[in-house]
Amino acid sequence: MAGRGSRLRPHSLTVPKPLIPVAGQPIVHRLVRDIAKVLDQKVDEIAFVLGDPAFFGEDVVSSLKALAQDLGAKASIYRQDKPLGTGHAIMSAAPSLSGPAVIAYADTLIRATFDLDPEADSVIWTKKVENPEAYGVVKLNEKEQIIELVEKPSSFVSDQAVIGIYYFKDVSVLKEKLLEVLDENIMNGGEYQINDGIKKMMADGRIFKTATVDEWMDCGNKAVTVETNAKMLGFLHEDGEPLVATSAHLDNASIIPPCFIGEDVILENVTIGPYVSVGSGTKIVNSTIKNSLIQSNSILKNVQLEKAMIGNHVRYDGNFTQVSLGDYTVLE
Repeated sequence: MAGRGSRLRPHSLTVPKPLIPVAGQPIVHRLVRDIAKVLDQKVDEIAFVLGDPAFFGEDVVSSLKALAQDLGAKASIYRQDKPLGTGHAIMSAAPSLSGPAVIAYADTLIRATFDLDPEADSVIWTKKVENPEAYGVVKLNEKEQIIELVEKPSSFVSDQAVIGIYYFKDVSVLKEKLLEVLDENIMNGGEYQINDGIKKMMADGRIFKTATVDEWMDCGNKAVTVETNAKMLGFLHEDGEPLVATSAHLDNASIIPPCFIGEDVILENVTIGPYVSVGSGTKIVNSTIKNSLIQSNSILKNVQLEKAMIGNHVRYDGNFTQVSLGDYTVLE
């Protein structure tokens, strides 16, 4: 989670993208919990690879340590000092690369239920897609083993897209191969990539299999993050999770589910929903909002919003509908 999340600006200018809440919970918190649930086994350690300490500061570290502690795991914090690719980021956490491990990119969310193949040295999580030419996909042999990773194929290879979550029975093998990648200065696009380490493992005869997720939800930019928020709210509603805080103050407020309403939210003369998340301490007056993502401690008045994303501590009084406002924005 070392990147700056430039595609999600202005929201990622003040808050690291993996800590932006979706459906009431930071992206990386929800991802880690969902992975732990799928694995159905004890997690001993969670290693987080962060970027510049000036941006990923002590408040971020504290949040991640609390997440790990809540799952009964040790938190290890590492820094990637230069943006030199996924392989380089993984090797930044070299002291933690031993034993069984999952590696995941912290800008995606999943819904999945499956058992890891015990015969596989590694499992690459995939999602069936309608347009595989737009993704990196896996090529399978007759035994359903992965024999190649193909980036944006011009002709059909498979419809199983790589989503950026990997399981390794012994991640020290990947560590060894990525060390070779770094030593041999193997770069793609000016960066060291995890795929080059995986290709070296495949060349040694390691068995790679797929595990297909039911849902793969991106949080890369404003539009898809709002869409992911809506999907996740739908899933949580189906699961019967309570989504409206008991401390929320509702005065002539109509809430059309599914919606997440955080602690101490004030809603006066409003219609909210469906598919709206409102962070704690936000006040909304004389407004109609649907399919939107609103963070904490903001004040919104007289707005008609749809497909909007609004940050923390925003003051907004206006007539625009599809807006994207970063933290501390004032439009009155």
